Amino acid sequence: MKKCYRPNVAAIILSSRYPHKCEFFIAHRSDIRNVWQFPQGGIDEGETPFDALYRELLEEIGCNDVDVLGEFPEWISYDFPEKSKGKIYPFDGQTQKYFLVRLKEEAVINLQAYDIPEFKEYEFVNYEQLFKKATYFKRRTYRRVINYFIQEGLI
Repeated sequence: MKKCYRPNVAAIILSSRYPHKCEFFIAHRSDIRNVWQFPQGGIDEGETPFDALYRELLEEIGCNDVDVLGEFPEWISYDFPEKSKGKIYPFDGQTQKYFLVRLKEEAVINLQAYDIPEFKEYEFVNYEQLFKKATYFKRRTYRRVINYFIQEGLI
């Protein structure tokens, strides 16, 4: 049976101190215990991935004051854990387009910008800390995407 994936965008956010200091934004989900991840969200019908990126950043971190530095050339799919399939969305998983963005100097993050916050806290961490903090099932994808941006000279 063919799997059905929800189109989604994900943002790898560098702090406004980049390139002087390389710090990645990672946030603790408010609805799932001990899950730290990058902001991500679905692409609405008729929306481009870029439009979804800016909307999702505004919804999830209260700020889309960013410069887009790069886009991962492929879509990456993953399956939802078995116990959650069909409970949240009528999909088997998500297919994601990753973007690398840098917060602008004047950017202000506000996790309480929307009624139901996606995240309860966030940190800026270095490359090594990122992979200790990120939820286990996203680490491989995060490493693949970040290493691509490093190889391309964008980080």
